[in-house]
Amino acid sequence: MTSLRLAVFDVDGTLIDSREIIHRAMDRAFTRAGLGEMPYDRVRTIVGLELSEAIGRLAPADIGHERLSLLCNYYKEAFVEQRADPGFEEPLYAGALDTLERLSDEGWLLGVATGKARRGLDIVFGHHGLHRYFQTLQTVDHGVGKPNPRMVLDAMAETGARPEETVVIGDTSFDMLMARSAGTRALGVSWGFHTADEIASGGAHEIHDSYDTLNGALSRFVPAGEEVSR
Repeated sequence: MTSLRLAVFDVDGTLIDSREIIHRAMDRAFTRAGLGEMPYDRVRTIVGLELSEAIGRLAPADIGHERLSLLCNYYKEAFVEQRADPGFEEPLYAGALDTLERLSDEGWLLGVATGKARRGLDIVFGHHGLHRYFQTLQTVDHGVGKPNPRMVLDAMAETGARPEETVVIGDTSFDMLMARSAGTRALGVSWGFHTADEIASGGAHEIHDSYDTLNGALSRFVPAGEEVSR
């Protein structure tokens, strides 16, 4: 049996540099709710989680369901406002597009596992023309989010890949915990939201500081048993 190779990418902080827009949206949401400013160093720790869980971790313990829902709506509104700004930017990280092109050319299956809703993912991918690279797009619309392994398990089921044929690439401990729970290779990247130490705490097999070194790791990746089949 010929082995497949599936690379499942996180989006925010891995493919897309959304650090500024996410922080600004969260800060606006908390300010509008009368809860004061929200510093970046707190916001960065929850990126990747499903929105209500992420905001719930930042909000006061006694926030209540109604005010939490209001905060989530404020956050979404702040995102829409920023995207309407003529100077809005949510760029790809340097090297991301080249990596997707190379992996696609080499026959990899590509997937996404993100804390975004599908609508937000489609907006970002539509802007950058990324849909054509991916065979499976896993979001929080249809089940639990990170660090639960559900999205990676669904990506493998959709593409036919096995855990030993799958690599998960992300910038947070949540991505690494998700990958480990799904039984896949966990590759961390340090240019996003979590620190290298935080990524390591999630069980990363490797942590990379650039797409150049990440590409090297992906080139070396051989699914278990493939050497024997050759």
